[in-house]
Amino acid sequence: MKKTILLFSFIILVAACGAKQTRSLLSSGNYNEAINNAVSNLRTNKDKKGKQDYVYILEEAFAKAKERDLNYINLLAKDANPAQLEKMYTTYLQLNERQEKIKPLLPLRLINEGRNAIFPFDNYNDQIIDSKNALSAYLYSNAKKLLLTSDKMNFRKAYDDLAYLNQINPNYKDVLKLMDDAKFKGNDYVMVNTKNETNMIIPVRLRNDLLDFSTYGLNDKWTVYHSNKQKGINYDYTMMINFREINISPEQIKEREFIKERQIKDGVKKLLDANGKEVLDKDGKVVMVDNLRKVTVQIYEFRQFKSSQVTAKVDYINYKNNQLLQSFPISSEYIFENIYATYKGDKRASDDNYYSYFDKKAVPFPSNEQMIYDTGENLKAKIKDVINRNPFNR
Repeated sequence: MKKTILLFSFIILVAACGAKQTRSLLSSGNYNEAINNAVSNLRTNKDKKGKQDYVYILEEAFAKAKERDLNYINLLAKDANPAQLEKMYTTYLQLNERQEKIKPLLPLRLINEGRNAIFPFDNYNDQIIDSKNALSAYLYSNAKKLLLTSDKMNFRKAYDDLAYLNQINPNYKDVLKLMDDAKFKGNDYVMVNTKNETNMIIPVRLRNDLLDFSTYGLNDKWTVYHSNKQKGINYDYTMMINFREINISPEQIKEREFIKERQIKDGVKKLLDANGKEVLDKDGKVVMVDNLRKVTVQIYEFRQFKSSQVTAKVDYINYKNNQLLQSFPISSEYIFENIYATYKGDKRASDDNYYSYFDKKAVPFPSNEQMIYDTGENLKAKIKDVINRNPFNR
C-alpha cells in the first residue's frame, strides 16, 4: 500500500513539473513549443482533472500564437516586399497546421468553469493558395533574372529557389528545365589527369581506377569530375595526380627455427599420496586427476615479405590560367606477407593461435605491377580524403 501511494505521488509530481515547464514556455513567448507539449499530454486521458492545466495553457497559447502570426502577416503585407512572400506563405501554413494539430482533441472541457475551451479556428485555404501563387511567381521571375547573370553563385541560388518552387508547386511552368540549366551553369567542372614522374610504368588499370570518380562516393552537389574532356564544357579546375616516387622491396623469405615446450593433459590418472597409496574420496572411490606431461615441438617458420610505397602529389590548378592553387602530398604503402610453418614433434606444444600457420604453404609473390595497383587502392582513399577536406567550391 505504501509503495502504491509513493508511486501515485511520484506520478502527480512529474505531471505537475511537466505542466509548470509548459507554462514557463508560454510565459517566455515560445507559444508553438508550449502548444506541442500541451497537445502531447492531452492525447491520452484528456478529461482527467490532472490534465486541466494543459487545457488552460493550450487555450491561451493558441490565442497568443494566432494573434502574433496575424500581426506578422499584416506587417509583411504593408511592407509589400516580394522577397517576404515566403515568410507570409509559411506563416499561413503554420496557422493552418496549428489548428489541425488541435482539432482531433476537441472538445476540451474546462471543468471548473463548466465550459469547453475556446479555439477560434479560421479557414486559411484561400490565403495559403494566394500566397503560394504569389511566391511561385516571384521565385520563378527572380530565378530567370539570376540565370541571365554570369555569376555561379547566382546560378546556384536560382537552382535552390527553383527546387523549392517545385516542391511547393510541382510542375510549375518550365521549372524543371530551368533547374537543369541552373545546375549546368552552377557546377564547377574539374578535369582530372595523372602524371607519372617516376621511372616505373603505372599500371593502366590503376590509372583508370584513379580517374573513375564515379567510384569515389563523393557527395558534392556543385562539383563534376571528368577524366576525358567533353565538348561544350568550360572547365574551372584541373586536378593533377602526380606520381612522384615508387619503391618496391625485393622478394624476401625469412626463416627461423625455434623449440616450444608445453604441459598438456594426456588423459587422467589415479591420485596417489606420499606413500604411493590411492587417495579415496568420501564415498570410497579413487580420486582421478589430470595426467599432465611435457611435450616438445621443433618449428620451422617461413615468412614471405614484399612491400611497395607510392608517393604522390595532388595539385589543384586553375584551368583558365594554369595557376597552381593548392598542393597536397600523399603517400601509400602496401605490404604482402605470408607466414607458414612446418614442425617436428608434438604440435600441441605450440601456441593454439599458431596452428593456422601449419595449414599454410608458400604462395607466389605478387608481381610489381600488382603491388603498385594494391598500393593505389589505398592511395585512392587518400585522394578522396583530400577532396573531402579541401573541396574546390568552398
